[in-house]
Amino acid sequence: MNGFSPWYASVYQSLTDGAVQTLYNHSLHGYSVQAKLSEHALWLVIDWPKGGSIALRTAYAPDQALQLTGTKTSAGGIRFLLGSPLGEHVVDLKFDPADLPLFHCSVSFTPTQPLMFPFWPRDLVMLGKSAHPSGHVHISQKGHRSGLLYFSLTKPVIGSVLYFQHLGSLKDYNEDTHTEAADTVGGQWPEIGFALPAGTKPLKTGKNYMLSNVTLLLSDAIPKTEFEKAEQFLQMLSEIYLHMPKPGTDYHNWPDILQKSLHNLQHNPGCWQQFEQNAFLNAYVSDYKTPPEIMVQMAVLLPLMDYAEWSRTEIALVDVMKKGIPAFFDDQIDAIGRWLTSQEDKLDQSEEHKKTRVMDSWYLHHPLLNLSRLAEKGDKMAKDIFLTSLEFVIKVARHFKYEWPVFYNLDTLEVVKAETQPGKGGEKDVAGIYAHILLQAYELTGLQRYLTEAKKAARSLNGKGFDLFYQANNTAFTAKALLKLFKFTGDKNYLRLSYLCLANLLRNTAIWDCQYGNGKNISTFFTLFPLDDAPYTAVYEELECFSSFHEYIRLAQDVDILPSISLLLAEYVRYMLHRAIYYYPPALPEDMISKEPKTGEIDKRLWIPLEDLQFGFNQSGTVGQEVYGAGLAFAMVPRHYFKLPHADIMLFIDYPTFNHKNTRSGSLQFDVKGDQRLTCRMIFLPLNGKKTGPVKVTGRRNEHTSVYQPRREKDGSISVQVHGNQKIIVELNKTIKHGKRS
Repeated sequence: MNGFSPWYASVYQSLTDGAVQTLYNHSLHGYSVQAKLSEHALWLVIDWPKGGSIALRTAYAPDQALQLTGTKTSAGGIRFLLGSPLGEHVVDLKFDPADLPLFHCSVSFTPTQPLMFPFWPRDLVMLGKSAHPSGHVHISQKGHRSGLLYFSLTKPVIGSVLYFQHLGSLKDYNEDTHTEAADTVGGQWPEIGFALPAGTKPLKTGKNYMLSNVTLLLSDAIPKTEFEKAEQFLQMLSEIYLHMPKPGTDYHNWPDILQKSLHNLQHNPGCWQQFEQNAFLNAYVSDYKTPPEIMVQMAVLLPLMDYAEWSRTEIALVDVMKKGIPAFFDDQIDAIGRWLTSQEDKLDQSEEHKKTRVMDSWYLHHPLLNLSRLAEKGDKMAKDIFLTSLEFVIKVARHFKYEWPVFYNLDTLEVVKAETQPGKGGEKDVAGIYAHILLQAYELTGLQRYLTEAKKAARSLNGKGFDLFYQANNTAFTAKALLKLFKFTGDKNYLRLSYLCLANLLRNTAIWDCQYGNGKNISTFFTLFPLDDAPYTAVYEELECFSSFHEYIRLAQDVDILPSISLLLAEYVRYMLHRAIYYYPPALPEDMISKEPKTGEIDKRLWIPLEDLQFGFNQSGTVGQEVYGAGLAFAMVPRHYFKLPHADIMLFIDYPTFNHKNTRSGSLQFDVKGDQRLTCRMIFLPLNGKKTGPVKVTGRRNEHTSVYQPRREKDGSISVQVHGNQKIIVELNKTIKHGKRS
């Protein structure tokens, strides 16, 4: 229990001494929700079945008398109309019809004068009959991430709450006051919740503004362990997600984007440097000052190879890039290094990671993960480098006792930078990516020592809680490795650790659409931030999380995982396909793109993505145009486009799918993942320029069968919405007409 302000003391007193007027009372699955009108605010007081209360402030008129002017009830809730000298408030309270203690409350306001709010108090108050209740905030908003607050009231033992402010609803307020929605949900116990950002420009007289749009989900359970917290958070987030309004998605022609990106990669000199008869990708367009990096090469090579395998075509760049890999082998450590060894002395020493012989902890492991994938495809060179490098990697892990710093010296293992921030520790998820490469080695060789070492590393992740996350793609790799360990060993601790990783990832998403400032030109719904404190989303980390989520769902097909995970990961994938186009400069207005990137140059004509997409009024591309993010389209197309048998038709679907099978009758069958309560989009795309013929789409889940109604689009394609978590059977026109393939 922290100290509290005089404002909180006054509110607490007025709500607990019985002086306020009760306007409305509703029973919600054992919880009581009361609307109470004080002198300046309308409050919703929520009482738990076993005692304990919290209060949510809705309409608020600072230092003004607030009066009820009317109500309107409905089967699903009630509307309150309130007035003050400042303007008119409308408070809509809606209860979910499902068997959940969940409700929505929105507050709109029409000012009668051009108001500015230099300060706004938090909207949640903790109440107690005899004392102020104590509690713990497990998660709160950081930057532009989701406006959520996950907390428990622990003394007295009351329960837990997931509070979700739908920040996209506040776009008019943000636009007109020129404010950002970042860091608006948080606070310090017991004064927590949402506070309007202080504006520098006034609201417009007579214009209606949404000032709050919140969903609360209540629970009488208080999680005791990090695993219980992660699992309760995932379950509660998925329930709120199911009941929130979600933006529609647009189809983008990813095969066409891929061809443009491939052409730019092949022919634009700003993407390449030449050393010792080998060509190497730059990290950023026209960044010739920085020596080539192995991660950059591998981050593009593997998606290129996935596409080559999917399309059954030879891509010349694959051989060009593979040829240069041995040049990164560092004889001083007998392992793959970061920089092209012949050029490492050209580093400009401008940043810690650009100093000679300094290694960023995750960076040693990431290229090895991709080398192991290359080895799985039968590449002997990759396998030799990978297995040789492991001895040094294991030495480093044991030296640091599986707790990696941020930077260290490659030769002496002296720590250069121990922590990301004072008291925050080092790169905590490196233990997971380290375990991943050891599992890859175990699968390649069958040697038990690699499995044993992977287990040691994985166990070091216990106790990290919601602070496990360092870098998004590495945390996603960690989740996948832990799921593999569970399948190898049957030890459920590894499975629950994988859930903890996914909870860390999902707390770092923005499940809202920023439609103010430059955000009006893009979609941000369900974006994932690359670092715990990053102010922007980043293409490279997102594309690797996108691919890892596919792999996690594939590995979990024979595992009874939490339904919330299937739901949320599939929805992330769906929205990634919708919004990732905005990483490409040709898809953006020119004035939204930074003219002074930190690294290299930006060529607005190139289908090479920007590293960073910013929220609100900020420009994007401030870091640079990221060549190592160019694998984006190559990762998407093989996972979401499928050629139909015996037809000039390509099928696109925006959920993860597996187990594709062409039947003798000419139909296509596959499993679509996700959740049956949500739908995804299938599009049948003609490859011959003609309209596609009739198709029949059937879904089967257990004993239930659904026949879906396709819709003909203007461009000749056919689209259909299907539910998740079922088997889909696609029958083409000839199959439908004759009952068999002609």
